[in-house]
Order: sequence, then structure tokens, then C-alpha cells
Amino acid sequence: MEKVLLLNADYTYLCTLRWQRAVCLMIQNKVEVLKHGDRQVANVGRTVVITLPLILRLLKLVRSIYKNRVPFRSRNVLIRDNWTCQYCGSTDRGNLTIDHLIPKSRNGKHNFENCVASCKDCNNKKGNRTPREANMFTKRQPYQPTISEFLMQRMKEYGIHDLLKEIWCECSK
Repeated sequence: MEKVLLLNADYTYLCTLRWQRAVCLMIQNKVEVLKHGDRQVANVGRTVVITLPLILRLLKLVRSIYKNRVPFRSRNVLIRDNWTCQYCGSTDRGNLTIDHLIPKSRNGKHNFENCVASCKDCNNKKGNRTPREANMFTKRQPYQPTISEFLMQRMKEYGIHDLLKEIWCECSK
């Protein structure tokens, strides 16, 4: 499944879209394509061929209202921890889970301050114990990320920062 990055008119990150929604926005002339991908789609008769975009920018600025906190989701914990096991440092994305420092069975909370990214092996090894009991300590103390910090991490993950540098250099010529 192809994901397309959608930027606001001021080049700030908005969201990621499925390629089908991105093509609809292109047809409606609501976006400008900043970067094309390698993949193409066509109708049955191949009379219309569209190169799928990778990054789109809205033509009109959408006022975005951010919440004062990043919502707690497993994916957001993984993004905060940079897709890295906080016990052993493994970066195998398919093997990562969420571990509660104080287990839920011991009334541990399900929030940013009590959850870290963990590979399945480390999660199973720690089991239903605290990190001290299991003699397994995290690389960083878990924390509640701020909105700006979280958006910067997402921008790095998608390579938006590098793209904005390219666009800036082209515009300043």
C-alpha cells in the first residue's frame, strides 16, 4: 500500500494519505505535487496514466488546531522511541511491541510515562516484573512527547526536512 505525504500550504506536515485519496486531490486541483514516485496507475484502456505522487502540498492553507498533548497510541510510543527497543537497542520494526514498565497486572498505567518500545524477546524476558526485578533497564526514561517534538520526529521519519532543503535551494536560485 502506497502512502503519500500531505503538507499544508506553508510546508508543515499534515498527514499521510492512501494513494487513491491523493489522486482524487490531484484531479480536483487542490494540491501541488512536490515529488513523484516510481509507480504508475492507469485505467483499463491505458488512455489515462498517472504517476503516483510521494509528497503533496495543499494549495490553500488549512488552519490546523493541535491538541496540547500527543494522543497515546502504541504507534506514537514507537515513534517517540525511534522504532528502537529500549532494552537491547534492536531496530527490527516487525519485532517491536509495547512494554509496560510497571505491569498492568500490578496497576501500571497505560500512558507514555509507563510504556516503552520493546522487542518481543526482551518483553518476554522481562515478563510480569518491573525492570529492577528483571535486572533490565531502559536506555532512556519514558516521557510524554510535546507536539512540536513529535512532528519533528515524524518529519525526519518521512524525509520532509531533506525535501524542504531541496525545495528551498531550487527556489533561491
